[in-house]
Amino acid sequence: MAARRPIYFNSAAANTHCDSLQVDGLEAFHQSLPDYAPTLLIPLPELAHELGVRAVFVKDESNRLGLPAFKVLGASWGCYRAIAQHLGLSSTVGVKGLLSALQGEKKITLFAATEGNHGRAVAFIAQWLGIQARIFVPQHMVDSTQALIGSEGASVTVVHGDYDQAVQEAADAARITEGGILIQDTAFKGYEEVPSWIVEGYSTMMTEIEEQLAHQSLRCSLMMVPVGVGSLAHAVIRYGKSREPPISVVAVEPDTAPSLYSSLQAGQETTRCVDACITVSSYETHCALQYLSARSVAAGPCGGASLAALRRLSADKTGSLLDKDSVLVLLGTEGPRPYTPPMDVSVDDPVELTQVLTRINSSNPSLTMTDGAGEVGIADYLAAWFAHRDIEYHRLETVSGRPSIVGVLRGAGGGRSLMFNGHVDTVSLASYGKDPLSGALGEKNGRQVVLGRGSLDMKGGLAAALASVSAIKATGKIPRGDVIVAAVSDEEDASRGTRDLLAAGWRADAAVVPEPTMGKIVTAHKGFLWVEVDILGVAAHGSDPVKGVDAILSTSWFFRALEQYQQQLPVDDTLGSASLHCGLIRGGEEPSSYPATCTVTVEFRTIPCQSDESILSDVSTMLESVARENPLFRFAEPRITMSRPTQKLAVEHPLVKQALACAETVLGSRPKLGIVPFWCDAALLDEVGIPAIVLGPKGEGLHSKEEWVEVESIRQHERIYTKLIEVLCR
Repeated sequence: MAARRPIYFNSAAANTHCDSLQVDGLEAFHQSLPDYAPTLLIPLPELAHELGVRAVFVKDESNRLGLPAFKVLGASWGCYRAIAQHLGLSSTVGVKGLLSALQGEKKITLFAATEGNHGRAVAFIAQWLGIQARIFVPQHMVDSTQALIGSEGASVTVVHGDYDQAVQEAADAARITEGGILIQDTAFKGYEEVPSWIVEGYSTMMTEIEEQLAHQSLRCSLMMVPVGVGSLAHAVIRYGKSREPPISVVAVEPDTAPSLYSSLQAGQETTRCVDACITVSSYETHCALQYLSARSVAAGPCGGASLAALRRLSADKTGSLLDKDSVLVLLGTEGPRPYTPPMDVSVDDPVELTQVLTRINSSNPSLTMTDGAGEVGIADYLAAWFAHRDIEYHRLETVSGRPSIVGVLRGAGGGRSLMFNGHVDTVSLASYGKDPLSGALGEKNGRQVVLGRGSLDMKGGLAAALASVSAIKATGKIPRGDVIVAAVSDEEDASRGTRDLLAAGWRADAAVVPEPTMGKIVTAHKGFLWVEVDILGVAAHGSDPVKGVDAILSTSWFFRALEQYQQQLPVDDTLGSASLHCGLIRGGEEPSSYPATCTVTVEFRTIPCQSDESILSDVSTMLESVARENPLFRFAEPRITMSRPTQKLAVEHPLVKQALACAETVLGSRPKLGIVPFWCDAALLDEVGIPAIVLGPKGEGLHSKEEWVEVESIRQHERIYTKLIEVLCR
């Protein structure tokens, strides 16, 4: 059983009737537009045979009046009706009458907000009518799409926000501009008339389909329609449910934006006429586009979604919308456009998922001097992965370009919650020997492995956690407690992702950090602290020893004191001795001058009995002691530049016992308890009261020129995590 959002079937829609959408003068209006011709209705007999239906057609909207989308049908009628109303003209004035009335009219400006095609269509009509258009676009719109809108003669305004913000600003601008008219295909309170005209405009496409099928003695029985902002879907529903017998209407949405689907689930009255609603992934749409392209059908991502949804509908045996007599029409709403081929989000197998995640460049941009890609790409993938399974998810992005994704499998209630906390960033690709993003299967030390930067640290562990959540959801036996997967950014540097997570209030009763622990269950690791110390001298020319004091040479006094202090560092019964080392030293301007300052950064690897305050106090005392011994020794107050806590969970803690039992069940032997030398985000979880263990798969090559994670270990940990969810969250 696949863990994905199911098809929503609405049996009540079969007997629902709507009034006809036929509008007087509409067909004549569209036929009067330059270069009007019905778009093609392309048969796909091979697909019909494969699905066991009578016929499948694609309505090809890749060239509608010279534009690459259907939108101009609604935009043109909406513009015509709105301008006629603005000028006090009858709705039957016709194109010639409207053009005549516009002669010498300089005060009309059309406004619209758009994600692309609607705004371009409004601009096209404005240019044809000889009036101005101002199109508002969201800030994420690519420059090439803005340029296409501008090529139709419109003024393009980029807003600092999303599509909804663009709609608001377009409406505000139209309201305060003399002669301003808003032509928007999205209705909102107080603005319903123009959107209704736009819906009417799309009925021309329905009329064309009906006539084209009639020439072949066929009648449409089911229509697949991409939802978008809803205006086309509204037109299709009105058309389909005004026929006798009614035409079935299947709405199609992307996994990541299931607004109509959510409305159907909520039982909203406005959606009662939809027979089914299907969500599809970008990858499924991509595969559909490849199929259509191979058969010389021009379609863009929105257009390909209908075919992707039809394949889902055909594969689902719970509905009854298809039979051997079905005549299906897929609305191909747009022509081809550039897009980045997406990755498959249907992957549930933990090894395959490790391969996919490894192929996404998520190198940390703040870790080294080498440019890193950041976490945007992998966060987008994980958001789509959760959406595909109808798993709640949240995006945390306090700093642009450094997002984390939090997925939540909501429990039935009353159980304990479990968090998997896995970082998605990796160290630099530059230090990798060959093909860091391969994600390929290989063999090392007689074992099958996944190769690539981050495969071990820690995409393999994260993939196992994701797969375990998907496996639990697929069973249909949802635990009582929530299961959270926090895919966090920036662990390799400043742990911004987990700090954002905790600052946002995310908590759980227990946590697993799937860092590679090589078969052990880790209950403790040291913290660390960076202390920066300035040793002060006096700048002078190298030839003037009377005036100059050498700060670098004076630092040797500090080093001797530090060595003595090192011998007295405390010891923990689990973590062993605390430690320190000098990680950085900076000083001097050039060889011919006495250095005025020498800055040393000391890293302390800490145990629970130490604190930031105690270590800083010790360093200050040490510096003061040196200054008493050597009057020329001067220093500035030491300062902490980075601090991370220790993590230590009692081996008797219930989480440890449960993890041991689950691992023993899967592995057949009891794993060892231990510690790790590295620091990880488990300490931040422990600091806020979330008991955490570190438990992840085996492999080699952490931060080195070749990295891999063992395939069998990934699978074992997926089973351990699944068992732990069942035990802890029950």
